Amino acid sequence: MSVINEQAVLGCLEKVIDEKTGKNVVELGLINGLVIKDGNIGFALEINPADANEMEGLRKKCEDAVFALNGVSSVSAVLTAEQAPPAPAAKAPPPRQPAQKPEVPGVAAIIAIASGKGGVGKSTCAVNIALGLQALGLKVGMLDADIYGPSLPRMLGLSGKPSSEDGKKLSPKEKWGLKVMSMGFMVEEDTPMIWRGPMIMSALQQMVFDVSWGELDVLVVDMPPGTGDAQLTLAQKVPLAGAVIISTPQDIALIDARKGLNMFRKVDVPVFGIVENMSYFLCPSCGERSDIFGHGGARETAAELGIDFLGEVPLHMDIRKTSDAGTPITAIEPDSDHAKIYRELARRVQEKIAENASASGPRIVIE
Repeated sequence: MSVINEQAVLGCLEKVIDEKTGKNVVELGLINGLVIKDGNIGFALEINPADANEMEGLRKKCEDAVFALNGVSSVSAVLTAEQAPPAPAAKAPPPRQPAQKPEVPGVAAIIAIASGKGGVGKSTCAVNIALGLQALGLKVGMLDADIYGPSLPRMLGLSGKPSSEDGKKLSPKEKWGLKVMSMGFMVEEDTPMIWRGPMIMSALQQMVFDVSWGELDVLVVDMPPGTGDAQLTLAQKVPLAGAVIISTPQDIALIDARKGLNMFRKVDVPVFGIVENMSYFLCPSCGERSDIFGHGGARETAAELGIDFLGEVPLHMDIRKTSDAGTPITAIEPDSDHAKIYRELARRVQEKIAENASASGPRIVIE
């Protein structure tokens, strides 16, 4: 079995020729951030943003070339444009206006479901809130932005790679009436993602802007936990209408929830409010209520920070079972008490989206 090392990978890439220049991708200095771990290969191609469409074919050739190397189990190559090409010498340009975030064609509003830390049930809330919005009559899509730990394929019962009708944009998968895109569709469930920051940022932007979402009233983004590169990329590059923070009642979770909230504030993304998940435990046998993680901490934190408290969701086996089975409770048991809670959260989120749209619209002054 051949040894997979940097030299071997670069040797494969030296055989990939850029037709425009006649030179190979290594010679051109396009390869960046090469990572090798247990047969899993990841790297980025540093390109001019203006060449993104035509460079997609070159990216695929690079992936195929490295995948042919003995011992390689997966290859992930992304296009990045971290460095803008130098501008020619000229007279001083006029003052630049603040950059506007590009719109996503056909998508009326994008909201983020976020948490300061993992393990608070954020993805479960995101899925059921999205289904609650759909139950209100909206056209809804979901983006799984957790590159390292995508969970939507399992939670929605989806699998397989996405297709592309035009060879340029991916077509989202559909389940339970939602349009869905996730990195989990691109790699096997047990394949580790070994990308660094620039690769993550590029992949996320492609998953937002290079997907044929069609006409959507709301795109719900299931954010990764924390406040790292992925979260900042989405907050700074994507036109988010607002964010919902998910937390448990525990003090440690609320400390991290504050960090997430402050991150959104710093990048001028409105925070719609906080949801207290696992707010209390309902015994499935006797119906007795127990405050395992405490209770009311998220409501108190919302009051302290001057934002809305959107509601509380109990810790219950039915929610966990349906999520693990890929059959969300809001979809298969719409009349259950838990589904009603998620629909009420969705209604409040819809109101916040409408308020945000109204506040950002033009003012008409009658003289």
